[in-house]
Amino acid sequence: MYVVYLRDPEGDGRAGYYVGMTGLSPEERFANHKKGYKAAGIVKRCGERLVPRLYTHLNPMPYKKAVDMEVALADSLRKRGYVVYGGH
Repeated sequence: MYVVYLRDPEGDGRAGYYVGMTGLSPEERFANHKKGYKAAGIVKRCGERLVPRLYTHLNPMPYKKAVDMEVALADSLRKRGYVVYGGH
């Protein structure tokens, strides 16, 4: 699991988050996004930094649990009023 802080992803001045899961370290995955390798376009364009306080306590976890947790974490952030990408 990892969460990326997105600066103004919708062009309305609000920040957002991207929630994802990976078998790599969050740092490696974020670097790949920024390089354009298997990247989510929104992270490549607007990704500023990782937000470890939102995911460190969740790692590591088995794949099946990570699939469910990715959705739950994204939904939780949406319910708090954040713009959220990923988390499918």
